[in-house]
Amino acid sequence: MNNVLGAATSFGDVFSMQIEFSKLLVTLALGLAVGLFVFFIYRLTFSGVLYSRNLNISYVILCVVTALMLMLINNNLTLSLGMVGALSIIRFRTAVKDPLDTVYMFWAVGEGIAVGTAYYLEAIIAAVIIGAAMVILNLVRRNGNESYLLIVHYDERGREAVDSLLGHIGNYKVKSKVAREGVVELTAEVRLKNRNTRFIEKLSKYDGVGDVTLITHKGDIVA
Repeated sequence: MNNVLGAATSFGDVFSMQIEFSKLLVTLALGLAVGLFVFFIYRLTFSGVLYSRNLNISYVILCVVTALMLMLINNNLTLSLGMVGALSIIRFRTAVKDPLDTVYMFWAVGEGIAVGTAYYLEAIIAAVIIGAAMVILNLVRRNGNESYLLIVHYDERGREAVDSLLGHIGNYKVKSKVAREGVVELTAEVRLKNRNTRFIEKLSKYDGVGDVTLITHKGDIVA
């Protein structure tokens, strides 16, 4: 009889732990709204070469799922320990090439944690402040000098034209210079204001200048 009562009590405790339906809807709806805000900011400030819509969508789902998980394990030590054990077997092997993608991932997770623990106002304020900071920093970057890799193949006849071009640019740094059979391959990091790349067509028309290549350069990542 005591076992039956104990089982009934445990069964009732399980149901008493259920989350209110209204709280569930509010949490998931707000998590989705904040995740969509992250989605919009990422799309607005993206400066890479190939925009990945799937990666951006994953930020939305990541925010919602994190909010759901935190809501489930909130104030429940047993369930939280079990959740940590279950998540420890997950391995993420997708290579993140841009450091900003990792920043957005942490942003989505942080917003999900805030929403899942019922810090709704804090989550909204943080989303607005971080989103505004990302937009402002992106505008500052666009108004500054862009960094490129300039690769030029030329011979003795085109040496003067290449030197004149680099002198006109002013802000450049030679990365490598290789000479083979009278042909020189010059690789230099140049910074151009307002993305003015018209000099490429002019340089390629000089005698002795072979091909001229300009590649977007961001730190150690060549896009």
